[in-house]
Amino acid sequence: MSDAEKVTFERVMLKISGEALMGDQGFGLHPPTVERIAREVKTVHDMGVEICMVIGGGNIFRGLQGSAQGMERTTADYMGMLATVMNALAMQSALEGQGIHTRVISAIRMDEVAEPYIRRRAVRHLEKKRVCIFAAGTGNPYFTTDTAATLRANEMACEAIFKGTKVDGVYDKDPAKHADAKRYDTITYDEVLAQHLGVMDASAIALARENKLPIVVFSLDEPGGFKGILDGTGTFTTVRD
Repeated sequence: MSDAEKVTFERVMLKISGEALMGDQGFGLHPPTVERIAREVKTVHDMGVEICMVIGGGNIFRGLQGSAQGMERTTADYMGMLATVMNALAMQSALEGQGIHTRVISAIRMDEVAEPYIRRRAVRHLEKKRVCIFAAGTGNPYFTTDTAATLRANEMACEAIFKGTKVDGVYDKDPAKHADAKRYDTITYDEVLAQHLGVMDASAIALARENKLPIVVFSLDEPGGFKGILDGTGTFTTVRD
């Protein structure tokens, strides 16, 4: 390993949205896109970094949308949690196709397809260099997968949350709509909340702030973006105190 590839994190949480798995489709899973993301994860795994993952379910079902259309909120949220399990299984298949041992760990018991969440067992998987994909959110309605990612990152003693998005960091306004949008290199949790920047939901930001857990926002669409943060060549924004 060269000096340029010196690892600055030993254990990280990668949070991606379900929509990231859609590719150019409007719905569902796009297998080539899932495989591309798995290759990105492999480049970081090959550096010796222990990786946790949480994947949203918005490409299949979004609880808030179901609730807005008249469905009972709790039921809609549980349906969203099941969507995250489907995405986790797809990512597990893609990662194992890359030769990476992977465990799907569900907050809702479904023993035929995933392990139940037991913290010490999950930590042991990470120590054995297995990728752990935490599915079904926190197992509770009214909590997003952003909050689930922050909760699991704290429980697993991750050193940072890596939030993969469509853009290469946090901007003061939407860069897709404003050519003069300014990207922050670093920004505080309080500034993110005060400016409603939409990095993660407010509960997740508050939980990260309380535990001094940095959030690194980068572009998942940029090839090598995940690895670039670790080898010092990437473009990203860090949210911290």
